[in-house]
Amino acid sequence: MGSLVYQVISSAALFTLGIYHLITTTRNYLKSPLSYAAKPFHPFPYPRRLPLYLVITSLLLAMAHHLLISADADPLVRGATAVHRITSLQSAASLFLFLLLALALLLADASPALLPLPPDLSFALASALFLLHASLASARASLQTSAIEAKCLSVSASLSHLSALLCLLLAALPRLFPADVALSAAFCLRGLWALQSGLSLYADAFIPEGCHRLLDVTSGVEGSTQCDLDESKLRAVAILDLAFLIHTIFVVLIVLLTYALVCRSVGGRRLGSYEALPTAASPTDANHSHIQMKAFTGTQA
Repeated sequence: MGSLVYQVISSAALFTLGIYHLITTTRNYLKSPLSYAAKPFHPFPYPRRLPLYLVITSLLLAMAHHLLISADADPLVRGATAVHRITSLQSAASLFLFLLLALALLLADASPALLPLPPDLSFALASALFLLHASLASARASLQTSAIEAKCLSVSASLSHLSALLCLLLAALPRLFPADVALSAAFCLRGLWALQSGLSLYADAFIPEGCHRLLDVTSGVEGSTQCDLDESKLRAVAILDLAFLIHTIFVVLIVLLTYALVCRSVGGRRLGSYEALPTAASPTDANHSHIQMKAFTGTQA
C-alpha cells in the first residue's frame, strides 16, 4: 500500500468521483424516470469531458506511484523474491487496465463512429476489471505479514467485489436506478476507506494501540506497520471493523441527503416552469367567459 499522501489523494479522487456520479445519476433519474438509463460517463457542463480527464490523470499518477514503490528495497524479503515489487507491479497493471477503459470511454465520446462503445459493454468491462482487482487484493492480503494491512486489503477486495456485482447488474439492467446509486455509494465508501487505511497504517496518531511502524522499513512496503501481540492484532482488526461501519453510516447519510437536495432542486424547477391555474373566477371580472346553458324543462314521469 502507498504512503499517507498517496492514500489521501486517492481518497479525495474516489470520493469526489462518487459524489459527482451520485448527483448526476439522481438528477437524470428525477428529470425523466421513464427514459432513464445508467451511464458510465456523465458529461460535465464545460468542458464536457472534464471527469474523464481527471480520472485519466489520477490513474496515471497512481500507476507512477506503484511503479516507484516497486523500485524500493524491501528489508522484509521472503526467500529470494521481493514480494512487494511483484504486488506493486500487479497493482500498476490493474490500474493500466482501468486506464484503457477510461481512454476507450473518452474516444467513444469524442468519435462515436470510430469506437461505438455502448454503455452495457462499458459496465460489463468495468465489472470484469473490478473482479480482477478484487482477486489481486485478496491475494495481496493473504501474503501480508501485517494484520492491519491485510485487513485493509480484504475490505478493499470486498468493495471491489461489490462494485463488480453492481456493474454487472447495470450491464444487464441499465434502468436499475438503485444499482447506479449503490455504485456511486461504493465509490464514496472506497474513498473513505482509502483515507482510513492510510491513517491506520502511516499516521502515528491513528495507528491502533499495541501496533507501531518499523523504522527500518520503507513506508509503503508491506509489513511496515506491525502489531507485536495477538491481542493487539485482534483489537486493531476490531477497530478497523468499527471504522468501516462508521464510514458506511456516513455514506448512507450522504446518499439520502444528496437525493433529498437534488429532488428538491429538480422538483422546484419543474414547478417553476408551470403557471398556476386559476381556481375560481372573480365576480367583478368582466372579461371572464360565460357558457350559456339552455334551460331544460323538467318532465314528470
